[in-house]
Amino acid sequence: MRTAAEIEAGLDRADVTEVLYRYASCIDKRDVDGIRVTLADDLWAQYGNVDPIVGGDAVANWIDEGTRECVWQHHLLSVYHVDLVADHATALIYHTSHQVFRASPETVHVLVGRYHNQLRRKADGWKISRLLFEILWGERRVDSTGYLAAVGGSGPQVYPR
Repeated sequence: MRTAAEIEAGLDRADVTEVLYRYASCIDKRDVDGIRVTLADDLWAQYGNVDPIVGGDAVANWIDEGTRECVWQHHLLSVYHVDLVADHATALIYHTSHQVFRASPETVHVLVGRYHNQLRRKADGWKISRLLFEILWGERRVDSTGYLAAVGGSGPQVYPR
């Protein structure tokens, strides 16, 4: 039988995991308000080798600017570890994403990496407070065979805002 503390820890892990998945799905939908809800006001973030960005608003705006020309995006995350100590959590998340941009709609951009995140429990739920995105691989793939058209796809349009 589980103790109350074990049940609480399981619920916290589920809540942290939900925040991490929501962060990525909101990026895919270009839902800047949804992204912002997942981020702490004093967030420190670094994506690859770009300069760190400080502040939840600054990070949400940076993501919005960087994805403005996306026709579609698809993030696949796997949350590997969530470790909890009181109102703090650390998480290791494996990441693979695909993006297609207006300038080259026949090319998909692929990124593979890992997020090393920290989260804090606030009055309104768990928030990402530190985000380090370690980029491990990137490539561009062109549909030179026409396979996408053959299977009847081209992806959705950008979500309205």
